[in-house]
Amino acid sequence: MIRAYKYRIYPNKNQIDFLEKSFGCTRYIYNWALDLRIRAYQEKKETLSAIDLCKRLTLLKKDEDKQWLSEPTNECLQQSIRNMDSAFTRFFREKKGFPKFKSKHKNKNSCKFINGVSFDFEKKRIKVPKCGFVKFSCDRIFNGKIGTLTISKTPTGKYYASVLVDNGELLPIKPQIKEDTTVGIDVGIKSFAVLSNGRVFENMKFLENNEKRLAVLQKRFSRKQKNSNRRKVYKLKVAKKYERITNLRTNYIHQVTSKIIAENQSIVIEDLNIDGMLKNHCLAKSISSVAWGEFFRQLEYKSDFYGRNLIRIGRFEPSSKLCECGTINNDLKLSDRIWTCKACGRVNNRDELASRNIKNFGLKRQNLIGLSPAVSGAEGVELSAVVEAKKRQYM
Repeated sequence: MIRAYKYRIYPNKNQIDFLEKSFGCTRYIYNWALDLRIRAYQEKKETLSAIDLCKRLTLLKKDEDKQWLSEPTNECLQQSIRNMDSAFTRFFREKKGFPKFKSKHKNKNSCKFINGVSFDFEKKRIKVPKCGFVKFSCDRIFNGKIGTLTISKTPTGKYYASVLVDNGELLPIKPQIKEDTTVGIDVGIKSFAVLSNGRVFENMKFLENNEKRLAVLQKRFSRKQKNSNRRKVYKLKVAKKYERITNLRTNYIHQVTSKIIAENQSIVIEDLNIDGMLKNHCLAKSISSVAWGEFFRQLEYKSDFYGRNLIRIGRFEPSSKLCECGTINNDLKLSDRIWTCKACGRVNNRDELASRNIKNFGLKRQNLIGLSPAVSGAEGVELSAVVEAKKRQYM
């Protein structure tokens, strides 16, 4: 099992200089490789692989004007090329997000190390190639083979180290899907998540509650003269405010997903088109603030770590419009939170009804389009075949 651990590090002045140079060199090589690959295809219809670009990198470092590229480790530069190659691979597979050139002021500063990395938990320090031992905040320890170490810098000036560790353990076997241990989840804006068992997690609205203070800081920041020290001060204040909002939101989502994973064996969610929903300018800010993508991401990896089934149903299923009697209300609007069925007269709460319908759709195999792996027994084999068939329908 491969797990990721993230620690805050405290480099000294010399180490900060080395990391800043590494950030700049990796960004330069990324842009250089991207430009080289684009021109090679436009001029010669030639596709340069990551290996070809790494060979040209060796020649580039021998140039007299590019001697500064030898200051960081060669791994950082090669990993930057591989990241660019992975960006192209995602573009051709998903047909969106053409790789862009990295900016010094807008993009996240990071660099990767592979060989020569070690952790000393007793002295609370990390050995980084060419950088030496860096102090870090040791809040948890791990055992296993160290993979890639990524050092990044936030807009607030904090440095973090993320490490991938293979602990040698196998993923737990997932139980069979049963109705009494399955829960359906309907995500929304008014309520963050409504479960089919009646539990409701409220939307804490971290961004909305801090908008007034953000507006004041951004207004003061915009009035400062460019390249002045006062402008840098308020730029840092704005970044700290956004970081605070992000940390509060992420912590809340971790609490919600941990409770859901701990209390249920199987979880059913919708396959929402979040990118398409963000095109609605009336709801885009609220949808971005509630962070459904992060919620689904945490559910996915936690279900693998703790042996839970994660089921996805189609995004076109009428979860909010289908009454329990089987009647579909096609006239239902987004503003209708409570509606009455014309056939049976039942008064339905939109979110609660949707969560129950999502659970029912997930238990019916013909509605499945996604199921987390490692389902045990013949049931898992049969469900996996259904999943693959459903995936082909959406390709």
